Amino acid sequence: MPERLTEMLMDTWTPLIILWITVLPSIYMAPMNQSQVLLSGSSTGLKRLNEEQRVLHRSKRGWVWNQMFVLEEFSGPEPILVGRLHTDLDPGSSKIKYILSGDGAGTIFVINDKTGDIHAMKRLDREEKAEYTLTAQAVDRDTNQPLEPPSEFIIKVQDINDNPPEFVEGPYHATVPEMSVVGTFVTKVTATDADDPVYGNSAKLVYSILEGQPYFSIEPHTAIIKTALPNMDREAKEEYFVVIQAKDMGGHMGGLSGTTTVTITLTDVNDNPPKFAQSLYHFSVMEDVALGEPIGRVKANDLDIGENAKSSYDIIEGDGVDIFEITTDAQTQDGIIRVRKPLDFETKKSYTLKVEAANIHIDPRFLSGGPFKDTATVKIVVEDADEPPVFSSPTYLLEVHENAALNSVLGQVTAHDPDVSSSPIRFSIDRHTDLERQFNINAEDGKITLATPLDRETSTWHNITIVATETRNHSQVSRVPVAIKVLDVNDNAPEFASEHEAFLCENGKPGQVIQIVSAIDKDDPKNGHYFLYSLLPEMVNNPNFTIKKNEDNTLSILAKHGGFSRQKQELYLLPIIISDSGTPPLSSTSTLTIRVCGCSSDGTVQSCNVEAYVLPIGLSMGALIAILACIILLLVIVVLFVTLRRHKNEPLIIKDDEDVRENIIRYDDEGGGEEDTEAFDIATLQNPDGINGFLPRKDIKPDLQFMPRQGLAPVPNGVDVDEFINVRLHEADNDPTAPPYDSIQIYGYEGKGSAAGSLSSLESSTSDSDQNFDYLSEWGPRFKRLGELYSVGESDKET
Repeated sequence: MPERLTEMLMDTWTPLIILWITVLPSIYMAPMNQSQVLLSGSSTGLKRLNEEQRVLHRSKRGWVWNQMFVLEEFSGPEPILVGRLHTDLDPGSSKIKYILSGDGAGTIFVINDKTGDIHAMKRLDREEKAEYTLTAQAVDRDTNQPLEPPSEFIIKVQDINDNPPEFVEGPYHATVPEMSVVGTFVTKVTATDADDPVYGNSAKLVYSILEGQPYFSIEPHTAIIKTALPNMDREAKEEYFVVIQAKDMGGHMGGLSGTTTVTITLTDVNDNPPKFAQSLYHFSVMEDVALGEPIGRVKANDLDIGENAKSSYDIIEGDGVDIFEITTDAQTQDGIIRVRKPLDFETKKSYTLKVEAANIHIDPRFLSGGPFKDTATVKIVVEDADEPPVFSSPTYLLEVHENAALNSVLGQVTAHDPDVSSSPIRFSIDRHTDLERQFNINAEDGKITLATPLDRETSTWHNITIVATETRNHSQVSRVPVAIKVLDVNDNAPEFASEHEAFLCENGKPGQVIQIVSAIDKDDPKNGHYFLYSLLPEMVNNPNFTIKKNEDNTLSILAKHGGFSRQKQELYLLPIIISDSGTPPLSSTSTLTIRVCGCSSDGTVQSCNVEAYVLPIGLSMGALIAILACIILLLVIVVLFVTLRRHKNEPLIIKDDEDVRENIIRYDDEGGGEEDTEAFDIATLQNPDGINGFLPRKDIKPDLQFMPRQGLAPVPNGVDVDEFINVRLHEADNDPTAPPYDSIQIYGYEGKGSAAGSLSSLESSTSDSDQNFDYLSEWGPRFKRLGELYSVGESDKET
């Protein structure tokens, strides 16, 4: 094939090449300067140009052919000659050197520097590069000096039909509705050809269908695919595979071609009605099925898909139109039959329904094909079930007076077994609804009786639940609510709504309303409350107060006269009888407390105490509070003054000026233990100055001058402690230098005969390191702990 293509191209283009090389250069001649550059493919044109130049004796440049052409994909045994460069300055002595530069110079295009011939050294592809821009120049071979300015020219690569058409966007997918008419647009395909669309027919494409007829057709030049057959049915065949060809050279012999595939899918339209799979359906259901429970499914098949296959179901005829209902399952498009009302086997044992299925979305174009609906018959058989008891009423309302006698019958509930077997029924009260067990029920006949007294004022309504159970099957149970309303009887006497205390002004006027009181009654008569007010019979002719009934069922207390005085009587008690209008009427006596008070001129109460009346005239309560505060302040000042004076008293013992109470006397000697009676004198701690002499008493004048008190003498071991203390007490009582205040004399003597010995550290060794407390562990658990503490202390010191 390549050899044949090359041979064909050579036969076609060789005369043209000779024509361009020999003729066209002379057409594009133009005047030049003294030097000329000529691009030519033959010497004939060059000689003719030189002869004309000599005849005219012109020294200007006469040119220039500025384009050359070369065929693409040309492959011969030798490089192909593209053209020749020549100048008038070349006398043929080989002193001129031709130089070529630019696109592909030296690699793709090579020039003979002596003759100026340009050859293509490589195979060229127009689709890669359509033209090359080069620059030619003639220079002196010896000096390399330019003989004329450089000239630019173009070498164009001429196209041949070497690229087949290509469908870049293929393969294609398209859709078209089923049942479309002939010529309905499906899709458009596009092919591209890399060859030159301007030169020749290499890129002129023609489209055709290789596979997919007779269903589809294609426009040869626009590549638009259309339907070629009418009424293509998706349900018969949904997908078509079409092969499209694009051929260049206008579709003529020798042109190149490319193919692509188009997958065409028919989309659905609603052209098929729903159809039940069977004309008769049978279902059975238990009579105790719950309401809304599905009992069966029917299905109308539709060959269409999606929205076109959706159907709605309806019960159009039958004896169970109001007993059953049918809905559509959105997922499966089934018709679901459900129970709408309770079933009763004993009443009706079977039902017959006519069910219709109809398309929701109907295409008017296909209405002529018939109605898009279908019907089927459904028979439903009701089966017997062991049902629970049925009460005669879904709820019961009973009324009873609150004073009803115990065990009196409030009402009755009834129930029966709806089954054919008709089991006996037993009644009971759900005690969760009657925690206080106020009611009972007869298990046989369902009569409800009173078990405990009722009080409407405590609870007006009682809601209990009665349970009916079959004796043959205890699992069959029914419940019914019973509401019991407690009716009112007049069993509560009226009384004051609140504890009232009236205030009567001393400067009040006769007939003035002192207080308005109201009453309440816990009972609730049908016609409302109506109270009667009266005074006690012995208080009817009360000289001070009277009463008046108001229209709003309240009572006004009025003063009969003025001039009441707190000094004469501060408090009045007025008993009032309150009666209701019940049958029989009830009454109670409530006492109103009336207090006499001092009021301002406008009737404002200021004080109701008798003591306030005897205060001096013109002295207000604020003034009294101020006086009392001043008295308390004076008392506080006096107490502070006395306290400060007591702290400033001189001490009872006369001391020198150098006596400073803050002196600290330290004693390092701890004593000798239990039997050490030569302990320090406590008087030394209380009065350090008394060591060297006595201090005279300031509050008394002694008759005799005693010698200074000597230190305490040691007590021998044989002296009893009682005798020792008495001697010391006698000395202290008769010592005029002793302080007048109580003091404590401490004597470190325990007596003799102690079995445990002394625990004092005073008799211990002078060296702490020689002490050993291990012997304390032998005295018992309490002393063992003491020994451990001492041992730890010693070890800490060593550390």
